[in-house]
Amino acid sequence: MKKILFICLGNICRSPMAEFVCKDMLEERGLSRLCHVESAATSYEEQGNPVHPGTRRVLAEHGITCKGKTARRMDVQDYSDFDYLIGMDSSNIRSIHRICGGDPEGKVHKLLEFCGDSSDVADPWYTGDFQATWRDVNRGVSALLDKLFPD
Repeated sequence: MKKILFICLGNICRSPMAEFVCKDMLEERGLSRLCHVESAATSYEEQGNPVHPGTRRVLAEHGITCKGKTARRMDVQDYSDFDYLIGMDSSNIRSIHRICGGDPEGKVHKLLEFCGDSSDVADPWYTGDFQATWRDVNRGVSALLDKLFPD
């Protein structure tokens, strides 16, 4: 079983969107039993808070629920527990390396690198544009799943 942890700063916008989009895509592809997916933050700022209303709204527009999800901060144990630690932007990647003490096993990736793109996932916390985040997340998660589960 593949274990994926999506990570952003607060775990209320981008990483939970990626978590639930990924779960939905796995379900659609009949692969749910082959993958465990979670999300987390690099900071304590939002710990225990629910998913941002903008993220909930965009997910709901596509028939995806994130009911019950609350923000949690990642810890060093996550490095051992997950096969892929996927950050949404360059700052997240630096923080993941700091929290985990590096990346000796090559588990840390930026989401859009699976599309051959070095860009950051659009951050709706600053832009308010949850649709741009939706597009980035869908593109990145689809490419990730194509890599993990080729036809």
